[in-house]
Amino acid sequence: MDTGLRVSADSVPYLPLREHEANASDDARLKELGYKQELSRSLTAIANFSVTFSIVSVITGLTTMYGTGLTFGGPVTMIYGWPIVSMLTMIVGLAMSEICSAYPTSGGLYYWSAKLSGNEWGPLAAWFTGWFNIVGQWAVTTSVDFSLAQLISVIILLSTGGKNGGGYEASKYVVIAFHGAILLIHAIINSLPISVLSFFGQLAAAWNLIGVVLLMILIPSVSTERASAKFVFTHFNTDNGEGINSKVYIFVLGLLMSQYTLTGYDASAHMTEETKSADKNGPKGIISSIGISIIFGWGYLLGITFAVTNIPFLLSENNDAGGYAIAEIFYLAFKNRYGNGVGGIICLGVVAIAIFFCGMSSVTSNSRMAYAFSRDGAMPLSSLWHKVNKQEVPINAVWLSAFISFCMALTSLGSLVAFQAMVSIATIGLYIAYALPIFFRVTLARKSFRPGPFNLGRFGILVGWIAVIWVATISVLFSLPVAYPITSETLNYTPVAVCGLLVLTISSWIISARHWFTGPITNIDT
Repeated sequence: MDTGLRVSADSVPYLPLREHEANASDDARLKELGYKQELSRSLTAIANFSVTFSIVSVITGLTTMYGTGLTFGGPVTMIYGWPIVSMLTMIVGLAMSEICSAYPTSGGLYYWSAKLSGNEWGPLAAWFTGWFNIVGQWAVTTSVDFSLAQLISVIILLSTGGKNGGGYEASKYVVIAFHGAILLIHAIINSLPISVLSFFGQLAAAWNLIGVVLLMILIPSVSTERASAKFVFTHFNTDNGEGINSKVYIFVLGLLMSQYTLTGYDASAHMTEETKSADKNGPKGIISSIGISIIFGWGYLLGITFAVTNIPFLLSENNDAGGYAIAEIFYLAFKNRYGNGVGGIICLGVVAIAIFFCGMSSVTSNSRMAYAFSRDGAMPLSSLWHKVNKQEVPINAVWLSAFISFCMALTSLGSLVAFQAMVSIATIGLYIAYALPIFFRVTLARKSFRPGPFNLGRFGILVGWIAVIWVATISVLFSLPVAYPITSETLNYTPVAVCGLLVLTISSWIISARHWFTGPITNIDT
């Protein structure tokens, strides 16, 4: 029996050969899928997970959207809505993991759609999936880094006395300048070799884990006034000030907080060409990042909600944090106990660093998607974006992703309503891209799909259908009006943004792409 172990003359196991064989196997599999190895394959399972976990980043999503959770349902929506959304998100992740194991390439979702749809429908399927995926990713980076810019402005506000103490309130121009500076730093970091980026990714994962545990214990412990268990587990906030009274409707709108947080886990798929044993470790990265985020996210929600006692005050624009709910919770916890809110500001700094790491990893995922999509000629100036430098980094794709994310944020200067329409694609647009290859897997490729090492066996079809139905459901739910009466300022622009992207994608296909885009193109020399 060949165990795969090679022994040297002095009988010491020669382990590097096993790693060499594993890399050779990865390269051979990639070649079967039509591509030569151009990126540095040096990421371990832990490194792949770390990048994705830092993108999902429960601190980022839950901190940013906590005010939405408080507004629409409060504790009940957050504490019970999180496990509901989490379970269904895990189902989507399982369905994606099975396909990722079969097709471990940086193209990820659009490549999967092309292969699962067959020769006739493959190019069209790849075109739709690819553009929803990459625009959704750019929107994620935009929203993450813009939320960091806003948090920095709140930290400055509180550090200079708060809104009621003459604190400095940053203008929209200052916020967009912060956003640009953050993206610049992220682009510089992502221009470094993947080994350096891997270190930052693992540091980011550790920071997120430790940060969640620290804050979920520290904040309620420091608070002089804590909510009762009855409040945390049974209070349903209907006083949303948005003219919505139906409890079911309110609960549904509150689920956006959880679903927005649990996005971005397709990063593990986009990093597979840089990951060892990609057909196993890619799926592991998706599943583990979702699973660990679920556990720590619920703990974070519980801990912070035990420090909530006055929801209307936390949401009021007249509090010291200017209506930024979690910032006010942190600030008040320390101010009420120690006479000043310095400790709360430091805690917000912990959150800010986690969001910074989230944006950094998001640019990493964006650039790999842009690299793969342009490698197949799907983007304007494709030959420029799929080039790699001497460190085997798709450097042009990195800077393209940062530039487009900055341009998307410029809409905030005109109107925050327009900006919200732009970033709404971050949730709905991205999930549509998640669902498309799963849909093709359970329909067109139901009998022809050849699974990889990770597969769901006879449950694959059932899991796939549940995932598709859930994405279809949230696409409708999160497009519903969030305030009444409906005006230009209160209209939910999510369907407008998503439909706009759909129209552009269809138009570009009919007018041009159908004549030349053939789906994934091999880059192996004949």
